[in-house]
Amino acid sequence: MNKKLLSALRCVLALLILFLFAAASTGQLYAQTNKADLTGVILDAKNIPIPGATVKNESTAKVTVSDGNGRYRIAASNGEKLVFSFVGYTTKTITVGTQTQLNIMLAEDADKNLNEVVVVGYGSQKRSDVTGSVVSVPKSRLSQLPVTNVLQSIEGAVAGVNITTTSSVPGSQPAALIRGQNSINANSGPYVVVDGVPLSKTGGSLNDINPNDIASVEILKDASATAIYGTNGSNGVILITTKRGTSGKPVIRYSGYAGTDELAHILEPRNGEAYVQKYADYLKQTGQTQTRPVPNIGELPAYTAGTTTDWVKEATQQGIIQDHNLSVSGGSPDVNYFISGDYLDQKGVIKGYQFKRIGLRSNLDVNVTSFLTLGTSLFLTSNNYDGGRANLLLATAMSPYGQLYNANGTYTIYPMNPEQLYVNPLLGLTTNQLSRTTNINGNGYAEIKFPGVLTGLKYRLNAGYTFFPERRASYTGRLANDMIGTASNFNASTNSYTLENILTYSKDIEKHHFDFTALYSAQERKYSSTTAGASGFINDELGSDNIGAGATQTSGSYRDRYGLNSQMGRLFYSYDSRYLLTLTARRDGSSVFGANTSKYGVFPSAAIGWNISNESFMKNVSLVNNLKLRVSYGKTGNEAIPVYRTITTDGTARSPFNGISTIGVLAGNLGNTSLQWETTKTTNIGLDFAVLNSRISGSVEAYQNKTSGLLLLRSLPIITGYNNVYDNIGKTSNRGLEVTLNTRNVDGTDFRWETMIVFATNRNKITDLYGDGRDDLGNRWFLGRPISVIYDYKMTGIWQTGEDVSTQDPTARPGSLKFADLNGDQKITGDGDRMILGQTTPKWTGGITNTVHYKNLNLSVFIQTAQGMTKNNVDLTYGDETGRRNTPAEIGYWTPENSSNTRPALSYNNTLGYGYASNASYTRIKDVTLSYVFSQTMLDKLHLGSLTVYASGRNLHTFTDWVGWDPENNYSPRGSGDWTNNYPLTRTFILGLNISLR
Repeated sequence: MNKKLLSALRCVLALLILFLFAAASTGQLYAQTNKADLTGVILDAKNIPIPGATVKNESTAKVTVSDGNGRYRIAASNGEKLVFSFVGYTTKTITVGTQTQLNIMLAEDADKNLNEVVVVGYGSQKRSDVTGSVVSVPKSRLSQLPVTNVLQSIEGAVAGVNITTTSSVPGSQPAALIRGQNSINANSGPYVVVDGVPLSKTGGSLNDINPNDIASVEILKDASATAIYGTNGSNGVILITTKRGTSGKPVIRYSGYAGTDELAHILEPRNGEAYVQKYADYLKQTGQTQTRPVPNIGELPAYTAGTTTDWVKEATQQGIIQDHNLSVSGGSPDVNYFISGDYLDQKGVIKGYQFKRIGLRSNLDVNVTSFLTLGTSLFLTSNNYDGGRANLLLATAMSPYGQLYNANGTYTIYPMNPEQLYVNPLLGLTTNQLSRTTNINGNGYAEIKFPGVLTGLKYRLNAGYTFFPERRASYTGRLANDMIGTASNFNASTNSYTLENILTYSKDIEKHHFDFTALYSAQERKYSSTTAGASGFINDELGSDNIGAGATQTSGSYRDRYGLNSQMGRLFYSYDSRYLLTLTARRDGSSVFGANTSKYGVFPSAAIGWNISNESFMKNVSLVNNLKLRVSYGKTGNEAIPVYRTITTDGTARSPFNGISTIGVLAGNLGNTSLQWETTKTTNIGLDFAVLNSRISGSVEAYQNKTSGLLLLRSLPIITGYNNVYDNIGKTSNRGLEVTLNTRNVDGTDFRWETMIVFATNRNKITDLYGDGRDDLGNRWFLGRPISVIYDYKMTGIWQTGEDVSTQDPTARPGSLKFADLNGDQKITGDGDRMILGQTTPKWTGGITNTVHYKNLNLSVFIQTAQGMTKNNVDLTYGDETGRRNTPAEIGYWTPENSSNTRPALSYNNTLGYGYASNASYTRIKDVTLSYVFSQTMLDKLHLGSLTVYASGRNLHTFTDWVGWDPENNYSPRGSGDWTNNYPLTRTFILGLNISLR
């Protein structure tokens, strides 16, 4: 690891020298062409430089902008007036004297949130003019947290946005859900747009975006905000804007961190003594005679020697993570640039898991003429997930007396020989696994501003292209218990393009303000893949590099295409900044729909806003700084199903016939040529407020979504040859309440304390399925209930010795689970004794962030909670494996002596398939960050622009009643799911620094 770190640091140093050379050259050019009489630094109240602030000489009308370190240079003579301004700060005017250096401190504007410009989709607006539900992710969450994916910064910090980390596999992406689940089978994930061009549906993900490159994140939640994206906005929209250059001398920034990963909670298996006792109790409970102290002969040598193996310790390691980011930005009044490079290296806590990411980004803006601006946003990201992986699930099943190694140093195949149900959990480390993706993304724009009588009219062309190749290869050989060797190769590529023609017109007529936006766009995605496989290799030397050497060959290929054409119009009207109106309509045509439909859908929305605080009767109400009421209503569509589901297709299968391998045809997909849009109608009411000189501010929102024509997979009788078919049937309802509260509790000069609280509740339910008023028991869909529920028997305890089972469950015996006889027929069956035990999504979520500043020292503590969710706990049941495997130490079992009323006897077989529904609610200390910002005086001595050092911890502690690895994880039992995602929550400790050079 030290060699890798040294290599990475060498690369960073080389880049740093290169950028320094470029900066020095550019700086000389800048100095030669921009001579100035007056220089200085523009600071905020915390002595932090303000980049991008405007400095205007009122006498000469010359304007300049502060660089990334807050420094400016402008020609000014004695007696002339300079105006210093920046969004969110009070403008200051200074009369120049005889000085040659002038440092300026700008005070924060009490109404800065109202004047803040936010991205709203195909444009931007002042926050005070926004009529839809648009939430900006706090800048501190984006700039002060060392995360590998920006969704990790959002988790728990934005009301109505539920981010869950079901697996902590390095390089994995959390799942996101905005305002609950509207659809049952169709995709419910949000649409992601980066710098105005879609990232979703291009093959890539937010894992390809370096968090250090992100300047702002806005989340669009209601129909008024999302309807502008039509079908793509049906589940909410995440808008990401990356950093761009500003006029001034080049600014070189380095941000880096390194730290450790460890399992946040270990579900420890039983030690040797407890394992032996469990085996003895199992034999006793099942009426068997014990002939040896351990289940298998292969365990006896270690038992006799008194040596044990900690299999979880053998399968895990110290996780290490490091990230290095280097950027240079700057420009002139006509050319601005931002260039960055990033290297991330994460060594997982489970052996074999790792993730490496190398990213490059180049953002460029050029004012070609007074009316033409060109720009690009280019990035390349290479992701590496290579490596065979240890199996944590098997590690928890191993006997502590199992044999880890053979005499020759190789891993034993069956550590508990002759038991062959469980193989060595480390066998995956002997396999050759390759998994890599590359995202090559090129976006460009051209913007024309029309002069004269057409002032306010702009045309913008956005063009984006993405090439996303993937490659996976694997080889499993003799050391991994494959005696003939098996190899596979998978290659795929996704090619996507987006073209957007955007026409905007802005006009002010006295107190009337108009903004009009029109759009015509086209999107296309083409995907193709090829696979090759073989088995029967003479040796394991070449692995997957020579698949042709295998005796048995397999191959396959696939190709598909997706297209979307759209037209959109949006009108925003404001009267005297008091009365606001937004009207939007979008028409989308998608290739996923059937031949018997038009493929097009129209999605309108309307929103009104009333800035109550701008009314004349509020002028004397000093208590209230801002009060705005918002109401919106609109319709969005959802097309989030796979392509070609409207076409009936057949599959192929090989079968032997007369000694020859013959290809046959079997039923594949049953198409529905009448398939069309799933539609959601949304009502949203919001109130934004700020009181007590904006010491307390926030918003309260209530919404209701009604979805109809669900893209539902309805089951079919198996006699048809098909399992299911997509159809437009069913309805759902979704409603909720969201609260965001920001307070400045203490606002002193040296000491400040701020708090942010978010709260969101959501209730979804199925209101109709097949039009017959009946539930779908097979799919666990119930009318009037949430979409995802736990439907099972109601456990009331454990049957104890001497209790009479005849009147409730005649098949039970002491140590069996006790269930409620709901239908009173004196037996427990699936027909009438199951009920809805809870929902799998939280009923409410919340978060609280406390940030304390003392001079240059800052401490931020974020606590997240999710309450009211129920999940089946696979750690509490192992099917018929009881007695043959190890079990967690904290999960007990019933014996006549301890008479447990929560855990069954070891002899209990769970023939009813009870899932052990458990309360999965939790409260988590999500992250704590302590940072120190060096003062300008110290920076001047160090000849630096800025310097911040910090220490951060994530997932420090979880408060929960859940018994298992973690309530948020989706842990798969053996024989189902993907065991490679059985990677529990990790706790991370980080040390980092952010530095910029003058």
